[in-house]
Amino acid sequence: MLLAFDIGNSNTVLGVFKDGKLLTNWRIETDPNKSADEYGMLVNQLFAYEGLKLTDIKDVIISTVVPSVLYTVQHMSQKYFNKRAIVVESGVKTGLIVKYDNPKQVGADRIVNAVAAINKYGGPLIIIDFGTATTFCAVTEKAEYLGGTIAPGLKIASEALFEKTSMLPKVELDEPGHTICKNTIQSMQSGLVYGHMGMVEFMVKKMRKELEEHCGTHKPVTVVATGGLSTMIENGVDCIDYVDKLLTLEGLEIIYRKNRKPSKHAHKNYDWNNEQ
Repeated sequence: MLLAFDIGNSNTVLGVFKDGKLLTNWRIETDPNKSADEYGMLVNQLFAYEGLKLTDIKDVIISTVVPSVLYTVQHMSQKYFNKRAIVVESGVKTGLIVKYDNPKQVGADRIVNAVAAINKYGGPLIIIDFGTATTFCAVTEKAEYLGGTIAPGLKIASEALFEKTSMLPKVELDEPGHTICKNTIQSMQSGLVYGHMGMVEFMVKKMRKELEEHCGTHKPVTVVATGGLSTMIENGVDCIDYVDKLLTLEGLEIIYRKNRKPSKHAHKNYDWNNEQ
């Protein structure tokens, strides 16, 4: 079995795969103050609840945008699973050709999402990840990762309104149902949620045009959304084709296979830094 970690700024998603199929997954809070033993005990409890054993795990793979937690989880993998984890970083085979000015600056989560999406949906693609930040990534049908856009996520925007103003309260991220609101809470919800939906619509429209011009083809661009708030945003926009909340975990499993179980019949793999 394979244990996959997607460590984000706010949450960490774990998934267990057997023979390429996702058996179960969990979402926990990312805590840079936790020790390797604390993470180990937490994973042990999650496994026990699902009837899994630590000894069932034959490999571990990690994707993270939180360097301070990476060493901790690596140490936990070594101590509790006796496995040296694969880390999604420069040099790992992904199948993508990264066209970023500096490929090392691309977040591992964005690469992993792109790997999963190009394998599941084909290209050209726009991938939107609604996490701590909301990211937009463009991928061609030739598996070229062109780049994208990074915007503040909904939770960051909500927290900023509360922390940087004297009279605005914390609010739940929910649709108020209208934009002409008659109280402060609904006014904030409208600005946050509907404002984010408007940003998504505009960004996808502009990125779609640029992607079509780059590819020189009129092949339809598929828009895939992932992340915790993807369903809520998708309900209010017309530009998202698929919501796929397990995209990152599936991308980690694909990358694992590319790096541990290469096939003679597979397409040529490209290193993260490889550019044509």
